[in-house]
Amino acid sequence: MSADTSSTSSSTTSASSAPAPTPRRLSAAAWALRIQFFVSGALFATWGVHVPTVKAHYGLGEQSLAIAMLASGVGALLALTQAGRVVARFGPRGVAGVTGVLCAAGVSLLIVPSAYLGLVLLLALFGATASLFDVAINAEATEIEHLAARPLMSGFHAMFSLGGMVGAGVGSLLPLLGWAPQTHLLVACGVGMALIVGACAAMLKMRTEPGEKQPLSLPRGVLALIGTLAALGLIAEGAMYDWSVLFMKQERASDASVSALGYASFSLAMALGRFGGDWVRARVAPVPLMVASGLLAAAGMATALLVPVAPAGLLGFALVGLGLSNVVPVLFSAASKVPGVSAAHGIAAVSSLGYLGMMAGPPLIGMIAEHSSLTAGLSCVVFFALIMAISANRALGVTQQRGATGAPAGAAD
Repeated sequence: MSADTSSTSSSTTSASSAPAPTPRRLSAAAWALRIQFFVSGALFATWGVHVPTVKAHYGLGEQSLAIAMLASGVGALLALTQAGRVVARFGPRGVAGVTGVLCAAGVSLLIVPSAYLGLVLLLALFGATASLFDVAINAEATEIEHLAARPLMSGFHAMFSLGGMVGAGVGSLLPLLGWAPQTHLLVACGVGMALIVGACAAMLKMRTEPGEKQPLSLPRGVLALIGTLAALGLIAEGAMYDWSVLFMKQERASDASVSALGYASFSLAMALGRFGGDWVRARVAPVPLMVASGLLAAAGMATALLVPVAPAGLLGFALVGLGLSNVVPVLFSAASKVPGVSAAHGIAAVSSLGYLGMMAGPPLIGMIAEHSSLTAGLSCVVFFALIMAISANRALGVTQQRGATGAPAGAAD
């Protein structure tokens, strides 16, 4: 689950009834929001780095671990059904503060319980709070982009990937320094909480609308196809978050530090791709960009799976990250240009399917791994990336006559 799919509530709040913030105030709010995205990515990376730790602590097989991950997805989806209403009622700043702190607390407790049920409940809490946190910061990001009157969303989401890279890099370094896993989790929790609370103080205070409701939209027609591609892309992304470290440790016999670099290499490449995403999307049309993205991700995953040495795994994961970096911006932009559908409805519809894919993908891969191998499970990423490339023209061709390649406010990833 990531900030990647939380734009469904981008219009749940508004600052229109309040005086426009000064440029300095708007800049401070933008930097505060970048910190929030960074912390969100770092918390996900901390969980990803410690998947092998959790597996060993509870004595789990891949299927049991996959079921626990599914609890996170269920918690996220249940929270997402109420996310628009909650953010509209309490505002992005209030929701981000509470759910961000709870999300960090959930990470710190991952290996505290001794019973499997405790892990399942913790991951359900983590999924629910993380999804609400993502919706809140995306709602504020959309408003800031609107007030700034220039594209900013790709840069915000790049900070999520950068946070993932830093979180994974720290997770790789600390075992070399003799840090115990629980110490790492507690320190990550404390730093994350401090940054979240500090950043909330600088966020904009938006007008709340208690009576507003934001139910999820289910896509149809072209939107269903675009949403399916978003789901496939986010299954691949979720697989990297949850399984890359375990793959390096289990399939490539890497130690904890090298294994954590699998996540870090993916996150670094995705961050670089997103930092340059607006530049690329201004110069490359959506269909060829989606084709190239799918082919690159497929080639990267195939390299990691077929070349049985650790460096090939790290290179392959980096190529997957680079290939997937512009998938969500392209698809959300296309969703906003579907004829006869408003931009807000299109983005919300595609986002709902994408989020479902990100939550359902890692457990699916885990179940395949339980009955075969993790290599077989991750081969799904190759297959799904190729489907994205093959289906790009059919999904995106109808939208290319509407608007430019850049995503509208609230649509970029």
